[in-house]
Amino acid sequence: MVRPCYIGVDLGTSGCRAVAIDQTCNIIAEERTDLPEPVRDTAGGVEQDLWLWRDALIRVLRGLTSQLGSCVPQALCLDGTSATLLLCNLEGRPLGPALMYNDGRGLAEAECIEQVAPRLSPARGAGSSLAKLLFLKRRRRPGPGTLALHQADWLLGYLTGHYGVSDWNNCLKLGLDPRTAGWPPWLSRLELAPVELPRVVAPGTELGQISAIAARETGLPEHTLVLAGTTDSTAAVVATAAVRPGGAVTCLGSTLVLKIIGQEPIAAPQYGVYSHRFGAHWLIGGASNSGGAVLRRYFDDAEIRRLSATLDPDLPTGLDYHPLPAPGERFPINDGTLQPRLSPRPADDRRFFQGLLEGIARIEAAGYRRLHMLGAPPPKSVLTTGGGATNAGWTEIRKRYLGVPVMPARQQAAAYGTAIIARMGGIPA
Repeated sequence: MVRPCYIGVDLGTSGCRAVAIDQTCNIIAEERTDLPEPVRDTAGGVEQDLWLWRDALIRVLRGLTSQLGSCVPQALCLDGTSATLLLCNLEGRPLGPALMYNDGRGLAEAECIEQVAPRLSPARGAGSSLAKLLFLKRRRRPGPGTLALHQADWLLGYLTGHYGVSDWNNCLKLGLDPRTAGWPPWLSRLELAPVELPRVVAPGTELGQISAIAARETGLPEHTLVLAGTTDSTAAVVATAAVRPGGAVTCLGSTLVLKIIGQEPIAAPQYGVYSHRFGAHWLIGGASNSGGAVLRRYFDDAEIRRLSATLDPDLPTGLDYHPLPAPGERFPINDGTLQPRLSPRPADDRRFFQGLLEGIARIEAAGYRRLHMLGAPPPKSVLTTGGGATNAGWTEIRKRYLGVPVMPARQQAAAYGTAIIARMGGIPA
């Protein structure tokens, strides 16, 4: 018996993952492959060869399709890292490596953008897609017919054979007006020509069927629909099934990322806050520099597991830490000079470890208060993703600070989120 299935792909910094789900959104197959580390230089450059992405995509799709048996793919959606940008020609041939999301060389370009962009625009800053576009224009000297695309845009172009389309979420930091989903007039003052901005559609919009070449290389049937993609963080929220206003998602990874669904967008760069379109709603969030990276400065994974088993959430340590891996914070305080507060350090490692977890929980609670102060709804509950999601003791500590139910998300993978978009034909409302 032939059964339909839907495929989601997540292209991250270190690897590519694909997930296939059935009509009831159960996972029926998964595949993953690693990527080489991006190339870094001493000037803050972080670049990656686009052909590595394409080859990784082909590998995971071939591996995935070999597991499907009687399940037949109907549609595919894909996410990529936010603000990873490249230039290519109309046939998709790149003009050089892509600038990764954390490439920080566009300082001079960011100053130009600040002269014309609205004060609340997410396109401001050296890490924005727009700053990277201007940097690449100056560096690569592109000719007529050059496209500016994001990681997901280019890979979806490979699958369809047609380039030049992007989505609401990827284009936020390229200057897109999130309310109108159009390019604002102030962009014309930056003289982007001959580089062309992509046509922008909603995530999940049908882009066409997979090309014959891509079908042959990936193992997908030629009738497979390819849908417009999104960013990795947005796909990860879709995976959690948080879809209504007040739904909140905390990612406890190397950094602490907070997202909450609201009915109106909020932009407050002075606090590191911006909003993505999210179906019929808005995904409002910010990211602190605190998180698991601080814990790993002092403890390895085995020590973290051992100390986690000794936590006593009902007995606070009284330590008033603001754990940061280095000076500087983005959210809920945006202060590039803010110093870590990690003293006094008790002789007891268990107490020190719990103090660190309490400090991160305080930052999380302050982050949701900041979002509420700016107009976001208060969280009704908090779903958790990332490495810290399964730490039961830390969850109890966070419940005390947040004052709402806190639980790990049943599904956390961004690839699962894009598979849901492929199944639903868009971000669920």
